[in-house]
Amino acid sequence: MSPITTDSASTDPQSVPFSGQALLNKIEAVRDRLHQVIRGKQDVIDAVLTCMLAEGSVLLEDVPGVGKTTLAKAIAALIDLDFERIQCTPDLLPADILGSAIYQAATADFKFRRGPVFCNLLIADEINRASPRTQSALLEAMAESQVTIDTTRYDLPRPFIVIATQNPSGFEGTYPLPESQLDRFLFRLSMDYPDQESEVQLLLDQATHNPLDDLQPVMHGDELAALQQLVREMTVDEKVVQYLVSVIALTRQDGRLSVGASPRGSKMLLRAAQARAVLRKRDYVLPDDVQAVAVSVLAHRITVRAVGATWADAAAIIDDLLEQAEVVV
Repeated sequence: MSPITTDSASTDPQSVPFSGQALLNKIEAVRDRLHQVIRGKQDVIDAVLTCMLAEGSVLLEDVPGVGKTTLAKAIAALIDLDFERIQCTPDLLPADILGSAIYQAATADFKFRRGPVFCNLLIADEINRASPRTQSALLEAMAESQVTIDTTRYDLPRPFIVIATQNPSGFEGTYPLPESQLDRFLFRLSMDYPDQESEVQLLLDQATHNPLDDLQPVMHGDELAALQQLVREMTVDEKVVQYLVSVIALTRQDGRLSVGASPRGSKMLLRAAQARAVLRKRDYVLPDDVQAVAVSVLAHRITVRAVGATWADAAAIIDDLLEQAEVVV
């Protein structure tokens, strides 16, 4: 395994110079502490961190009470980022997220008051309880890290990441996320129930206090940004790209699907594979990286022909297509 040794220094005179390896040690410390709070979900934790390194947003979906919001809050506590949390409800308005112009009587003009979206990490809890109009308020922010209000464009801080949670479709008071909104999420993940051993440990951990209260930042925002830069700069062998594109092409040809993955899906799959390689302390991407993230990246970007098909059905099709795609060595 080839370790990453790229040096990355901040222009901030108060920051401490760090190497690529030092950054990886920091993200590994974040992962270790997350495992102490979220028991039995190592794959979900790794996926969320991969998503953050790839500068993508993540949608956590499952029944209430399995730890979706706890995971998001734990990440916010461990990485020193400016974060905001919004509880989505049917009466939430776009202005409640983006901000609005407030009339100033003293000056007889309007002053823009920034909403919670102006942060590094936005936790949108139960996003599918918000109306479609409010959901769409996040489209530009998630796709371009900017918002446009009254013809004025405002850039969002970097890094900007959304961790959204949603209850399964069909729960009372939920609005299904449209395809355009789902496409802005790099990963769609399911927390699922913990195994019995992990649940026993979870109950013992929280018998006297909440483990979240013990978390202290172990990583800073500029360090996360430096790791994201490593991901962007990683070179990928052409054969790996050819394999990735062959998987995408199969989604467009398979008769079980009415809509295959778009070129944006291709770009997101490549970026996620790069991030996974970095998280595993490699400076090169393997077909294994593509395979490992393909379901999380692609399953919500395709449309299954069968009536009543679920995300699990789409995931099964992606798994099948990965078996069909030929790995070029």
